[in-house]
Amino acid sequence: MSRQPLQEGDMRIAIIGAGNVGGGMAGAAVAAGHDVVLSAAHPDRARATAEATGARAAEGNTVAVEGAQVVVLAVPGVDAPAVAAELAPTLGGAVVVDATNPLNEAYSDLAITGTSGAEAVQQAAGAVPVVKAFNTVFASRYAAPTENGTPLQVLLAGNDSDAKARVAELATSLGFAPIDVGGLRLARSLEEIAFLNITLNATKGWSWQSAFQLVGPTA
Repeated sequence: MSRQPLQEGDMRIAIIGAGNVGGGMAGAAVAAGHDVVLSAAHPDRARATAEATGARAAEGNTVAVEGAQVVVLAVPGVDAPAVAAELAPTLGGAVVVDATNPLNEAYSDLAITGTSGAEAVQQAAGAVPVVKAFNTVFASRYAAPTENGTPLQVLLAGNDSDAKARVAELATSLGFAPIDVGGLRLARSLEEIAFLNITLNATKGWSWQSAFQLVGPTA
């Protein structure tokens, strides 16, 4: 699987998962000039999504992450820790972005209590830094990152400042306004925010375009 030479500011990004989130992220990242490779549980779906977005497809997760600077988990939230554990030995200097939300099968609540999906991913990933990001923004907005001319905010939580800076750079390149909310403990809040937005759209018949935005003075 050949890799393209990178231009300044571009990143090598591996996306694990080819559903709405994986496909949305792939399309937005390719449009921003990044080198993007996709893998999925069903390689045929990864190939179809890669073809549709301009990304490249890998036959497996460990192949996809070779040489990646950022690895985006776009799998079902309850599966994310197991995927992180699978990939951890091969990630090298990569940063893992947990873009998932650990919903239960009925989508009626989060599937975990007392912690966050991102903290479980970090435990599974060991020394590889994990950043919670993009989970509070619907995949439908990855290619439409502004509202009335104002960038939507991507809230980041993680324990490694360098890792968060890299993910903030990615978010900015896609047209978002990143906000560092603090340590990975705050991922619990980000997952609840996402759950609220999902619930509102599912129960009120909204168009899955809504986003939460912090407004007002910050100093």
